[in-house]
Amino acid sequence: MFSEMERRFEPAIPGRGAQNADVPTRFGLATREVDGDWRDHMESLAAIEGGPPVKLRTHVTEEHPKTIISFNQSPDIGFDRSINAYRGCEHGCVYCFARPTHAYHDLSPGLDFETQLFAKPNAAELLCATLAKRNYRPRPIAMGTNTDPYQPIERQYRITRQVLEVCLDARHPVTITTKSDRVLDDLDLLSEMAQRRLVAVAISVTSLDPKLSGKLEPRAAAPAKRLAALEKLVAAGVPTHCSVAPVIPAITDEFMEEIVERAAAIGVGSVGWIPLRLPHEVAPLFRDWLSVHYPERGDKVMSIVRSIRGGKDNDPNFFSRMKPTGVWADLFRARFRLACKRAGLGKAKFELDCTKFRPPAMGGQLRLL
Repeated sequence: MFSEMERRFEPAIPGRGAQNADVPTRFGLATREVDGDWRDHMESLAAIEGGPPVKLRTHVTEEHPKTIISFNQSPDIGFDRSINAYRGCEHGCVYCFARPTHAYHDLSPGLDFETQLFAKPNAAELLCATLAKRNYRPRPIAMGTNTDPYQPIERQYRITRQVLEVCLDARHPVTITTKSDRVLDDLDLLSEMAQRRLVAVAISVTSLDPKLSGKLEPRAAAPAKRLAALEKLVAAGVPTHCSVAPVIPAITDEFMEEIVERAAAIGVGSVGWIPLRLPHEVAPLFRDWLSVHYPERGDKVMSIVRSIRGGKDNDPNFFSRMKPTGVWADLFRARFRLACKRAGLGKAKFELDCTKFRPPAMGGQLRLL
């Protein structure tokens, strides 16, 4: 009955979303028996010394890219440029569609993605140089489109804050997507930017069950903390959006209506939902997660996923990747529309101001005005 999920029945890895390091890659890389040489070494060392297995640690490598803004021409997303202060994400969300990007660097989209992180400490400097170019034309910069700008290491590196300081100085608009209440660390900047119509913040709330959240997104803020962060942002005058994302059939969809209701109660300006996406290596990772945490319903979950994705685990095509089809998709869409109608909420309409842009001060000089 559960043949797809029976191939792996092991205890859950505490504090991590990925439950299997043996993930096939698209680049012909040798398959590893365990995830990453660093883990091979540490576990071998522990075995030699007769001790218990070493707890998986997070390792951060500082990198110094030549550019920091990524431009895109995707026709089905609402931004054409973004900044990612970090690569990899310690939140460990098993469903994260950004996981496959680690494969480009000969790192596993599984445990490496959430333990082998990269930080870009010169991001603000690079941003200043880009915004100072004569041919630069401002449009909102999206942050949090790949990895979370407020994941735990932000409290140490403060790269996101430095980027926001540059944007405030240059009067450059920014949108932020996160699932962390750590965004409140920058409430002073966000409040001032909001007064100038330079920022909008979206926080994704996947469920309202802290135990489920601890399995799905083990190092992200608990759902109650995310809702509390939304409330504080609203009180500070920051335009806010609650994203019910991702909606996972037979796992998280039961919370859809209540999340909308709670978002409306705290004054959030808009809500939206995004269906589960399983690109490339994320599909086998998610199947393994199901086999560990929900073996009794894994086949049902994947059956519904395939039914809304044209019979496949994932639909990578523009437009349709964001708009699932089929009976189940229509049901989710109808439920969400009705919940929004009852709560009096609509789609996001954040009009950020690009007209006040000014090139940033360079070389440490202070502005006279």
